[in-house]
Amino acid sequence: MSYKLGNINNRAVLIKADQYYDVESISKNAVSSNTVEALSKAKELNDLSANLENESPTGHLSDVVLGNPVPDSKNCYAVGLNYRKHAEESGMEIPDAPMVFTKHTSCFVGPTANVEMRSDFVDWEVELVIVIGKEGKDIAKENAWDHVAGMCAGQDISDRPAQFVSQPPMFNLGKSFDTFGPMGPYLTSPDSLKNPSSLNIECQINGETVQKDNTDDLIFDIPTIINYLSEIVTLKTGDTIWTGTPAGVGIAQGRFLKDGDIITTSIEGLGTMENKCIRVSDHSRADIIPEFLKGMMKPKE
Repeated sequence: MSYKLGNINNRAVLIKADQYYDVESISKNAVSSNTVEALSKAKELNDLSANLENESPTGHLSDVVLGNPVPDSKNCYAVGLNYRKHAEESGMEIPDAPMVFTKHTSCFVGPTANVEMRSDFVDWEVELVIVIGKEGKDIAKENAWDHVAGMCAGQDISDRPAQFVSQPPMFNLGKSFDTFGPMGPYLTSPDSLKNPSSLNIECQINGETVQKDNTDDLIFDIPTIINYLSEIVTLKTGDTIWTGTPAGVGIAQGRFLKDGDIITTSIEGLGTMENKCIRVSDHSRADIIPEFLKGMMKPKE
């Protein structure tokens, strides 16, 4: 049995249609209200989800605001240049191994939160995010899916001046400004999907499609990424892995997010997020476009 796990007011909830069920309450305290802790009990979540028709719903999704599904995640690993077409648009060679960087989990926000920008060169990057359930070390590819508790959409928002201000570029801080990690709308267990390895993925800016692809274009698929990472670190319950972004990012078009822009992020079977961009201030390097960044930008038509 599959499940959808969300976060409402920092409490884990199971979701069915427009109704939600408080996990701690319907489990009679057997499963924690903390979503990360709840993910360690996949069997219990499956059993609870299978019997929701016998429970009274806590409320309706239309009456609440969903939060980030893993607000207490400790680690965030992200893979750069992991779609072939994106590597090509960036003028980069196809990598021989996953190019991994980290985002600070303090940037995580919910599926309807505002994105607060501090320069005129902030970019969008739709991504499939996977969340670890059962922790593991040296995980074999054939066992990798057993360690995935949930999947959701993510936006790897990127401040390009901060990312490319030094050479070689330093990805983590430029992608970790507060609010630069919208995730959601909730976690969907992989067994909910007909083929979790092949999902349509799309990003729109103000209703205009700017990224559209399928996750089968990933250079390194999810089992490969999990195997690679787990050889180096022990993957813990609640860790997130951002699997890369397709072609169509703003930097390749010489186009960036503006105050008031609406980012709509959709992944097949996982739902849709909508985040508004707000220009709040300038950071210290906001007006400097490094030469490396200029070289990546296509001239505006």
